[in-house]
Amino acid sequence: MPIELELSLSPTDAHNEAAIGKAIAERWNGQLPPSSWRILRRSIDARHRNVKFLLRTEVFAHDEEMHDSFQPRLFESVHSKDHVVIVGAGPAGLFAALRCIELGIKPVIIERGKDVQQRRRDLAAIHKEHIVNPESNYCFGEGGAGTYSDGKLYTRSTKRGDVRSVLETLVQFGASPDILIDAHPHIGTNKLPKIIAAMRDKIIECGGEVHFNKKMTDLTIKNGMLESITTAEGEVLKAKGFILATGHSARDIFQLLSSKKILLEFKPFALGVRAEHPQAIVDAVQYNCDIRPEILPPAAYSLVHQVNGRGVYSFCMCPGGIIAPCATAQDEIVTNGWSPSKRNNPWANSGIVVPVLWEDVKKFHGYGALAGMKFQEETEHNCWIAGGKTQSAPAQRLIDFVEGKISNNLPPCSYQPGLNSIDLNTVLPAYIASHLREGFRAFGKKMKGYYTNDALLVAPESRTSSPVRIPREKETLQHPELANLYPCAEGAGYAGGIVSAAIDGEKVAQMVRAVHFDK
Repeated sequence: MPIELELSLSPTDAHNEAAIGKAIAERWNGQLPPSSWRILRRSIDARHRNVKFLLRTEVFAHDEEMHDSFQPRLFESVHSKDHVVIVGAGPAGLFAALRCIELGIKPVIIERGKDVQQRRRDLAAIHKEHIVNPESNYCFGEGGAGTYSDGKLYTRSTKRGDVRSVLETLVQFGASPDILIDAHPHIGTNKLPKIIAAMRDKIIECGGEVHFNKKMTDLTIKNGMLESITTAEGEVLKAKGFILATGHSARDIFQLLSSKKILLEFKPFALGVRAEHPQAIVDAVQYNCDIRPEILPPAAYSLVHQVNGRGVYSFCMCPGGIIAPCATAQDEIVTNGWSPSKRNNPWANSGIVVPVLWEDVKKFHGYGALAGMKFQEETEHNCWIAGGKTQSAPAQRLIDFVEGKISNNLPPCSYQPGLNSIDLNTVLPAYIASHLREGFRAFGKKMKGYYTNDALLVAPESRTSSPVRIPREKETLQHPELANLYPCAEGAGYAGGIVSAAIDGEKVAQMVRAVHFDK
């Protein structure tokens, strides 16, 4: 039987096979040297002055054969099978489709946006011309919001399902095998589109369908079932089951469901700013060095502080990253962050956010379950006005924000559409701003060098998760009022991030098969 060995090595040795093999041999308890080994897990320990890599290795005795780490999934033809309609081609929709194929069901995906290649032009238009295509942007289109906003794969959702299976599937379609061993796996916005396209090609090859520029605009309900959905072109689609995987920014879908008196719920979310530091500051603090050695990756951080019983915390931290304009309508500003695979940009950015609860949106309680969405919309619209009614975002130096001073000038920033120097205290909700001010003061004490006017705050970070939940039954995952509608992943309020959304998509596909096809 192979055994597992934990190793603590210098960064140089951790990237040298001979050095790893030597360390294993020194720890090996067998009479003969091990025949083979592999890394199961790799993480960085920067708690002490000398940074170490922690490796968990699997070691095989001299007479043992090292088996393959995983077997690729097999997808057979479903050309002639009954179909399921999947609304949305993000990670939940794509993984639901692949699971449907494995289960002998034909997936028919409709996606309001464009394919990954065509999306690039619309992203460029936001950056250069400040034009937002409401159907094709950073949030909408093939691959969903994660495709062009980082491809981070870290998740705490290990209890939700098989995280390893999702990572292995991504490797099968072109991701680096490193994501199987890194503690915080990351693909990168520059590489993820090809993986998404390969998944789509496999779905079509097996007989599934993927239709772009096809937006759901209506639905027909009969006898407690979703009878059909209608697209913007007037096409009517019927199926035994419908998987709704439209993402956290599809406000028109929430409004459509609300207009049909379909049960929805308010869901707490978070709102704040993007904080951007020079990467060198973060490296120096986290690695206890003046200049980061090239063998170490750009450093990340995770911060949280309680202010009046409510957390202020970092979200979606992007070392060597870019702040992206992620609006889905022309009259709003939305920011998010992403990193290329090499994480080689000179800045580090992270969302710094505060929870938004039901009592915080009293002004909009008349909208019922959509109150949080309206609160979110108002903040984004106010920032658009403050930014000059373009995609230029309101921004302020960190200490200036805390002290209530308008910044006379702004440092270089990765946000390409441009910035307007604004006192962010005037555009953010008052309680959000006050909690952020206290949080930043505390972060400066926890992380030396963080509290600096070399850091820039860009507003708002507002799409952390869905402000609406589309409820579903715990056991069957069906909507409680529509027995063949399966709300899924981020847009339904049940997952956050690529991996957890993919897991949820697969779970929902499994239930569609069990309820509607196994009878």
